[in-house]
Amino acid sequence: MADMVQCPVTREVDVYVAIGHGRTFARRLGFNHADRTRIEIAISELAHNILAHAGRGELHFAIIEQPDKSGLLIEAEDCGPGIADVSLALRDGYSTKQTLGAGLPGVKRLMDEFAIDSTPGVGTRVRAVKWLDPRRQTGQLSGRQHA
Repeated sequence: MADMVQCPVTREVDVYVAIGHGRTFARRLGFNHADRTRIEIAISELAHNILAHAGRGELHFAIIEQPDKSGLLIEAEDCGPGIADVSLALRDGYSTKQTLGAGLPGVKRLMDEFAIDSTPGVGTRVRAVKWLDPRRQTGQLSGRQHA
């Protein structure tokens, strides 16, 4: 992971800065429009969760390579109150802040890999990866080119 960007999240404007960083990485990798949108939504949800639950944290972005694929790694970290029941937090509709409760479950659905580690009183770390699907990027799945 030679190319990594750290993005502090301390106020609302940082959400949009983070989305911009994610968009840049996704374009550089060659993700199609639909996958770039999925990535941007995931970043927005993770950044808003940091603000709502911890007040401050960081997002990290990196291009990751494996022998047969490449992708975008997004990590969200905070030193907030942590999540007492992670499985409950991953259920659609569950919220401690009177929101829709779609954030973490949505990120999990939008990304190809998702892991969360949270300790009450210590903080939360989310790791999400979107892998580049070469067939989708060249239009082979839909029969047309993607921008």
